[in-house]
Amino acid sequence: MNARILVLEDDRRLAAMLLEYLAKAGFSGAAETTGRAGLARLKRGGFDALVLDLMLPDLDGLDVCRQLRADDRLRGLPIVMLTARGDIADRIVGLELGADDYLAKPFEPRELVARLRAVLRRGAGGRQHDARATLRFGRLEIDREAFQARLDGQAIVLTAHQFALLQVLAEHAGRVLSRELLLDAMHGRGGEGFERTIDVHVSKLRQALEDDPKRPRRILTLRGAGYLFARAQD
Repeated sequence: MNARILVLEDDRRLAAMLLEYLAKAGFSGAAETTGRAGLARLKRGGFDALVLDLMLPDLDGLDVCRQLRADDRLRGLPIVMLTARGDIADRIVGLELGADDYLAKPFEPRELVARLRAVLRRGAGGRQHDARATLRFGRLEIDREAFQARLDGQAIVLTAHQFALLQVLAEHAGRVLSRELLLDAMHGRGGEGFERTIDVHVSKLRQALEDDPKRPRRILTLRGAGYLFARAQD
């Protein structure tokens, strides 16, 4: 996977180590140590994903994430957030702002490589054509080949992680999927508190897909069981 990664990390030694490890894994990349420098570098283009430290000397990593998701050219950029904060709430806020994944420091570099490959694979699609490339649920279309969701013919902006979750739900329409099953289907990953991030992404999907997110008709919650993607929606 020949992808170019920007590492936005104020610890120069850690940034250099990550770039070296990424290079051994087949990636190319560059590093910046401040939020403003990172944003400027990204706006010049040429990067396929961002490794974003939550704690930066000028802009908070959450501010960087927020600005990227507000930029039409960069809102689809896969983001893996790094955090030394122990509170799961900080990680959930990052996911709510559009990060695709997160890692808590300290972490194994090979795990970062695995996470990057996963978000890049989801972002690129990489699926072979089949006769049912597009799933249709009334006004909602999910194009698995183009890796895009459309509502009333208009493209919906989703992160790679959100689209991956939507696809898993839609491919099992009418079936109740537990949070654990959703995690296994998407990553095969567990971890303390991580099941709660499924709830965050479902909430973001509802905001994007539902006419009334507080009264969802597409993604339904079955308390104590999980989520169900409705077959009949409109």
